[in-house]
Amino acid sequence: MAVFIGGAWPYANGSLHLGHIASLLPGDILARYYRQKGERVLYVSGSDCNGTPIAIRAKQEGISPDEVADRYHKEFQETFKKLGFSYDSYTRTDSRHHHETVQQLFQKLLENGHIYKKEIEQTYCETCSQFLPDRYVEGKCPHCGEHSRGDQCDHCSAILDPLDLVDRKCKLCGNPPSVRSTEHFYFSLADFQERLAEYVAAAKKSSAWRANAIQLSERYLREGLQDRAVSRDMDRGISIPVKGYEAKKIYVWIEAVSGYYSAGKLWAEQSGAGGSEFWNEGTKAYYVHGKDNIPFHSIIWPAILMGTEIPALPTHIVSNEYLTLEKKKISTSRNWAVWVPEITENYHPDSLRYFLTINAPESRDTDFSWREFIYSHNAELLGGYGNLVNRTLKFIEKYYGGGVPEAELDLAIEREVTRVYKSAGRHIEEGHFKRPLEEIFEFVRFGNKYFDDQKPWKQVVEDKDGCDRTLFNCVVMLMNLARLLEPFLPYSSGKLNAMLGVEKGPWEPVLAFSGRIGNVEPLFERIDLNKIEEEVEKLKDSAK
Repeated sequence: MAVFIGGAWPYANGSLHLGHIASLLPGDILARYYRQKGERVLYVSGSDCNGTPIAIRAKQEGISPDEVADRYHKEFQETFKKLGFSYDSYTRTDSRHHHETVQQLFQKLLENGHIYKKEIEQTYCETCSQFLPDRYVEGKCPHCGEHSRGDQCDHCSAILDPLDLVDRKCKLCGNPPSVRSTEHFYFSLADFQERLAEYVAAAKKSSAWRANAIQLSERYLREGLQDRAVSRDMDRGISIPVKGYEAKKIYVWIEAVSGYYSAGKLWAEQSGAGGSEFWNEGTKAYYVHGKDNIPFHSIIWPAILMGTEIPALPTHIVSNEYLTLEKKKISTSRNWAVWVPEITENYHPDSLRYFLTINAPESRDTDFSWREFIYSHNAELLGGYGNLVNRTLKFIEKYYGGGVPEAELDLAIEREVTRVYKSAGRHIEEGHFKRPLEEIFEFVRFGNKYFDDQKPWKQVVEDKDGCDRTLFNCVVMLMNLARLLEPFLPYSSGKLNAMLGVEKGPWEPVLAFSGRIGNVEPLFERIDLNKIEEEVEKLKDSAK
């Protein structure tokens, strides 16, 4: 089976914060899981280097957009690497390959009659002497009245045109823009209303999409899809591949989502693997992002695929709700955020991966608090998982010289191991990650209780055969925990495998072990509780 996984493309205009990672982490868990299953996996993403936010940041800093994009693309690559993200292809939207691929998709839509020209009115800033890209226009949302930008309201998720906004202002200079006529290309999104309605209905029936994706998509369809501009008057971006219109650029909403296809094609070319199996009707295609990106993945990207006759429609929409910070909405403008480059310098990557998964905003907003994060690490990773590993392997090192005794596996443990693989795997494939991690840590608690109940410190004196069985069973449980936790906690799983002297294993129960353990050391270190107050104060001091 071919499994395609697309992670949303972050704008290369600022550092990533924990909210970004919370929405993107499921993609890596999926990729690691399916590779363990032996499936053909293609996991892609990249940095959005063409968008308006980069141009705004460049003007604020007095440098070129290329310098901004280069800085944050490099930082993103380093950040994802530190967190263990296992992309097969992580690229950028300002690459030649991406530009050429997007232009090919544009031409295909044009040839198939899904793109047409139209004279429209567009916001123009007299002060800045330019037509304004949608994100350069801000005002009040006409639907909910909240502050919004010109392409989409983050508060109510309405897709907007800048002319829809009330009290419009230019983001660059703050003056109200005028309105001028200009010619643009439009995508006939309304032509796909019926096909998309059938597609969303099928997704709802299959339960393969998150509830928020179904609800928002049904709302857009109920309101009626509107044709959307696919070109804009901008300096930076991908030129329209039509003679006489090269100065206009392909609009970011159609160009950025096309990055999934361009990244896939780039990987195929570089690996020589072909890659066509990831773009047909049999492909299992996961798209992983935050809820603010739902319509682009559930409506617009499927319409583009339909219009270009690429049959690999998204089968699973993994759209997280929002992560808040200390009970407040994350705000980059007020610096109310935990920036990932900083937190990865000071804390174990698996600690972040664990907390952001076990507290994932899968069906409702969840909160990151420094107290909960540090207590979670100390109690669950160190006190639960790390404790089971350390007490078992240290005991074997002390009383058995590192050699694992041979014995028979307890049937109750065999049944539990088999059950956890089956149940956790089903949840992961359905696009849910909190529950399987909870089940695996229930198994950790099962292992610690088994160790306590058997009392090997007594058995080693009173019942040597019983002690052999206890330690053998515990090692088998650890072998399976390393496999079960590989998608979630790859660093500690790798460390445990090294202590057990084994390679990373497939997603299937291991019911035997023979060998020696070595280089036993703690999986995790305790975090000083004083760090809680330090981090909270630092956050408050940095907020504007």
